[in-house]
Amino acid sequence: MSVKNEERACGVLLHPVSFNSPYGIGSLGEEARSALKMFANAGIKLWQILPIGPTGYGNSPYSALSTFAGNELLIDIREIEGVDITLFPDTAKDRNARVNYEEVFTVKVPYLKKIAKSFYSEHKNDSEFVSFCKENTWLDDYTLFRALSDHFNDTRWFLWEDGLKNRNEKVLSEYREKLCAEINMYKTLQYLFFKQWNALHSYANGLGIKIIGDVPFFVSSDSADAWSKRLLFKIDENGIQTDSAGVPPDAFSPTGQLWGNPVYDWEYHKKTDFKWWRKRLNFMLTLTDIVRIDHFRGFAACWHTPYGEPTAQGGAWVKGPGQDLLRYFKGKPIIAEDLGVITDDVVELMEQNDFPGMKILQFAFDLRENGLNTENWYLPFNYTQNCVAYTGTHDNQTSRGWFNYLDNGYKDVVRRFLQCPDDEVVWQMIRALMCSVAKYVVFPVQDIIGQDDSARMNIPGTVGTDNWSYRFNPEALESWKLGRVGEFIRLYGRG
Repeated sequence: MSVKNEERACGVLLHPVSFNSPYGIGSLGEEARSALKMFANAGIKLWQILPIGPTGYGNSPYSALSTFAGNELLIDIREIEGVDITLFPDTAKDRNARVNYEEVFTVKVPYLKKIAKSFYSEHKNDSEFVSFCKENTWLDDYTLFRALSDHFNDTRWFLWEDGLKNRNEKVLSEYREKLCAEINMYKTLQYLFFKQWNALHSYANGLGIKIIGDVPFFVSSDSADAWSKRLLFKIDENGIQTDSAGVPPDAFSPTGQLWGNPVYDWEYHKKTDFKWWRKRLNFMLTLTDIVRIDHFRGFAACWHTPYGEPTAQGGAWVKGPGQDLLRYFKGKPIIAEDLGVITDDVVELMEQNDFPGMKILQFAFDLRENGLNTENWYLPFNYTQNCVAYTGTHDNQTSRGWFNYLDNGYKDVVRRFLQCPDDEVVWQMIRALMCSVAKYVVFPVQDIIGQDDSARMNIPGTVGTDNWSYRFNPEALESWKLGRVGEFIRLYGRG
């Protein structure tokens, strides 16, 4: 995305699961609209989210069960026509509690399914519903996948019976008939999700807020995409990945990182003129206004490790599609996630397509013998205009937690750079980005509130109940805090 000709703006990072809805998990309804109105009143013009697909094991939005589907857990049951909300218990009276996914799956999901089956019986012939099912061609494979996953209580399609694993059409037809009610139920849930999402998107735009969406580079191995579009990936005729995604060994991990995702067969994608990728990104560009692509470096090259290797050490770099694919999106509103070790070919792709990268202020304070490394490109005075600057991301500590964790030597460097006492550090980090040349600045809501690591969204490389479960209590975002953000917005021309 070229931001060179666009106005300066300030944004907030807050995933929809974190909205303070009363039924265990955030939703796309009243609380979301209330928060967006509060942000808009402060002059905030960007709302960044994480991927909104249906999550699988670990509840990570970066391991979705589908590239195209929406997360049914985010549906606001109060806004579904004909639902008696008094029959559904308030499972989250403590608004400060984290999302309890086990409780959500136990209580909300069965209720959602019951509502969807009733809704389908009454609205299956409505023109709007029929058009939705016809236009979204991914829906048939996704809903069959979900119905089969429920039937076998396992999303790992490569462990299903051969006829299903290998998509024998006769076997698929038998199960479509057998699981017809469940398939239609999932179609209804997707219809309800996108109806609510599109309404929320329109509401945000009406407030002058643009939504920054997020697209994971890889898909999950147990996703509807890997099952139904096997030719897109390095997956053999038995449903086994021949290679897995990851990153090579580095100073932080001597064995590298082995993520386990299937990697792409770029030769096949090129033969199809990248039809699937073009459809994927264009779809997200209709759902949101700007799209951040995670692991953007994958378009230049990906680290492939042979399947079965215990670590990523035995992998190799494999060239990506580069400009052959990205030429279709040159100048589009796209943000490239360019964190980590970025090579010249990645920078060239970003510059060639006018995509801004990301700058993380928490990464700016590496030291040399004589103090701060002034060449660090995460320091605000080294930014270019065409970038998006953050205090931290969903994968980082909160800025308060980060500063508290530093040793005294590092704290001294941060204090001197920001010229402030400890209790002002986070605010001065926000101010430092606000007054930088970066066209867009985005702050996790936890940093505006001033929360410590008890409010962290995710710890990379771990699976636990605290990941992806942060809940935003609007009462913690006191009026003076939003007022101070608004003051910075006006002072530094981001309003």
